[in-house]
Amino acid sequence: MNLKANIRTDLLPVHIAIIMDGNGRWAKQKGLIRAVGHENGTKSVKQSVEACAELGVKNLTLYAFSTENWNRPKLEVQTLMKLLVSSLKKEIKTLQDNNIKLNAIGCLSTLPSKVYKELFEVIEKTKNNTRMTLTLALSYGSREEITNAVKEISIKVKNNIISPETIDESIINEHLYTQNLPDVDLLIRTSGEQRISNFLLWQIAYAELYFTNVLWPDFTKQHLYEAIIEYQKRERRFGKTSEQLS
Repeated sequence: MNLKANIRTDLLPVHIAIIMDGNGRWAKQKGLIRAVGHENGTKSVKQSVEACAELGVKNLTLYAFSTENWNRPKLEVQTLMKLLVSSLKKEIKTLQDNNIKLNAIGCLSTLPSKVYKELFEVIEKTKNNTRMTLTLALSYGSREEITNAVKEISIKVKNNIISPETIDESIINEHLYTQNLPDVDLLIRTSGEQRISNFLLWQIAYAELYFTNVLWPDFTKQHLYEAIIEYQKRERRFGKTSEQLS
């Protein structure tokens, strides 16, 4: 079945976010070490990026490494960081050829120096690309992001830069890592888990949530198309009634 043909290009989500879950379980099912699962997961990243760009989705955000992931076994963290560097080096040409801008959010200063350097080299080289923005959430935690925003706003209030009476959603948005991104329209989580895991808590306020049992290394373009088709079937009311929308 040609799922892609069933997607309405006039109803595309502007911003898709994906919690890429299941690499470890995929490897365990095959009797392999977790690192192999992470390596195979990069193929699904490539497929998802290509599919979004081909369809015309303007923003794709991938939950690549959370603040809590630092608590994983040291060897696994090292493997993930090496994989990130090698992937960035390998995919720079693909990003350039497809006019895709790379972006990153999170507490990026905590990344190893080699990862940080490679990441910002690619961000700099792709900064003028306009077809799509690919955002990697690295060392990212939404509660930390919101806490930092509150601190920054508090300091500005204390220094009479911001008046408490003027604080609204737009002010808060300006102090988040995602200040240059629109809210999430569609949030996808793979592997069958049905939770948000501290990811973009503010930004998904009105997102459609889509959960699939497919483990991340098995996630293909077809699975992404299925998620978008399901998204397009839903009525997004934003607090209004169906009658108001029609």
